Amino acid sequence: MIIETAGRILESHELCDHCLGRLFAKLGRGTNEERGRAIRFVLNMERSARGLAPIKEPDGCELCGNVFERISELVEAMRKASEDIEFETFLVGSRFPEEIRGEEGAIWEEFGIETAEPINREFNRELGKAFGRVTGKETAGNPDVVFIVEPYSGKIELQINPVYVYGRYRKLVRGIPQTPLPGFEDSVASIICRAFSKAFGGKCVFKGAGREDVDVRMLGNGRPFVVEIKRPRRRRPDLNAIEGEINASGKVEVLNLRSISPKEAEEVLTRNHRKEYLALVRVDDGVTPEEAEDVAEKLEGLEIRQRTPWRVRKARADKVRVRRVHRAEARWLDEKHFELRLVTDGGLYIKELVSGDRGRTKPSVSDLLGKSAWCERLDVLNILDH
Repeated sequence: MIIETAGRILESHELCDHCLGRLFAKLGRGTNEERGRAIRFVLNMERSARGLAPIKEPDGCELCGNVFERISELVEAMRKASEDIEFETFLVGSRFPEEIRGEEGAIWEEFGIETAEPINREFNRELGKAFGRVTGKETAGNPDVVFIVEPYSGKIELQINPVYVYGRYRKLVRGIPQTPLPGFEDSVASIICRAFSKAFGGKCVFKGAGREDVDVRMLGNGRPFVVEIKRPRRRRPDLNAIEGEINASGKVEVLNLRSISPKEAEEVLTRNHRKEYLALVRVDDGVTPEEAEDVAEKLEGLEIRQRTPWRVRKARADKVRVRRVHRAEARWLDEKHFELRLVTDGGLYIKELVSGDRGRTKPSVSDLLGKSAWCERLDVLNILDH
């Protein structure tokens, strides 16, 4: 049946061995070119036995225009397009003219072919194998780069997939925002991204797992963050050198830098972390050591209902969030000050937990004291994974 069908096709269409073999791609093993050559060989043996002339491979294939003969030329074009890009893995895609895809489909329909594969699939595979042999690079499902090839024009489009790096940052000084803001010369993101952009040769996008206010330090084990480097020209620079450059700023330190997958990056940014804080509480009406201890005892294990704080109401949805204080310790300092060390659910606004925020946070330290209190200074001590 295969030889009979192939004979009927070749009597009306001049096809190269690639395009002939591709009609039966789902049968047997080997390349389509090998398959087509074998089918033509057996067909011509049968034709010879019947006294018929052989059907030789044509000088010009009416379907593909001998595009497979251009593979070595296109490999060189791909190599030149990527010569200053660092990568180890790749994939090949191609854009074939619609008329070729249409002619191919018409042959399938005309002869009832159900075992074929599209021309672009074979071309991508053969071009990828040839490029891999020349460069030593490997194909992969989640590659460093993707080549989109227009086989007839020779145009090469290079898609460079981003790199993701995980780390934790400590903000050692007050007065710098996490991300750029008008009126501030620096931010955590700009200090970190300057070093990453230079090392990777691409655009750096910073994403933090939560944020702290401009006047709040981030200490301890640091806040998790991810940087996405778009269109990097280098994929494996020395992360220790990047860390050293950032840490030399004296404002921000990073630690635990490592490359991660896009899926891991999403998990880092969506995971809910408990946080440990140190708040300096001021009570103008005065506070005793006993009152400070009493506040801490009442806070521990307490469920807090917190409406979106007044100061961020324009940037956040106005809703009530329920969060819990898991641990609370107090240290009295003087008649107007005490420190509160707190471990809370992520997303609890600590300044408003102290002040009450005009009744938008209940209960608050002010409620528990029975007098006004506010947070004079705040540090994030640790971001807890559990």
